[in-house]
Amino acid sequence: MCRHLGYLGPARTLHSLVYDGEHSLEHQAYAPRMTQGNLLNADGYGIGWYGPGDTAGNTEPVRFRRAQPIWTDASFREIAGAVRTSCAVAAIRSATAGFPVDESCAQPLRAGRRLFSHNGRIEGYAGVEGKLRELAGEIADIPDARAPIDSAPLFALAARLWREGAALGEGLAAAVEAVTALAHGRYNLLASDGTTLAATTWGDSLFVREGEEEIRLASEPLDGDPGWRAVPDRSLVTAGLTSGVRVDPL
Repeated sequence: MCRHLGYLGPARTLHSLVYDGEHSLEHQAYAPRMTQGNLLNADGYGIGWYGPGDTAGNTEPVRFRRAQPIWTDASFREIAGAVRTSCAVAAIRSATAGFPVDESCAQPLRAGRRLFSHNGRIEGYAGVEGKLRELAGEIADIPDARAPIDSAPLFALAARLWREGAALGEGLAAAVEAVTALAHGRYNLLASDGTTLAATTWGDSLFVREGEEEIRLASEPLDGDPGWRAVPDRSLVTAGLTSGVRVDPL
């Protein structure tokens, strides 16, 4: 359910990140190879990116989100060729039954400098939503934490932990620990703060490709490059251009 990717490296166009490769993110919207339980990711898409100089500053990342299938949006395809970034998070959505197909539900979600995406679902969400929101605490100043999707309380919990000083990956790992104590589900989370990437695997696929100057994380390999490595299930990935890629068990 859903697919996402994260990029960190030299400035590239959004077009190259989303559309390049024989198994690009756009291609995964209508022909995913490794997704579970769905044939399409056609219920919206989004991309968040950091502008020139923003990765070292305090500016919030920019987002573009829509409730339509990404392959139907010719205008974004054109605009994407004119925008360059050195860090981005993008996602395509397959809506879980019971949740609306609405732009507010498209990811990535945003809290200040951080972008967040959830590939998966919380089983029996109605029975645990209240507890998860209680754990997340007061998040009135983070509008995306109130989105009408099961990803929202996971995002809210991670955002609270980040605000309290947790590192990017620590916030994701703690959110997974909290939700798995309450409900079964698939919890592949992805986040960025503009200079690093972090992701979890819990029930769905994730791959990493590390080059000399760039790092990519993706639910599925975007092309046939042999450099793509599968991340073991129930892992935390943290990645930075100076620190490299680290994989730890959850």
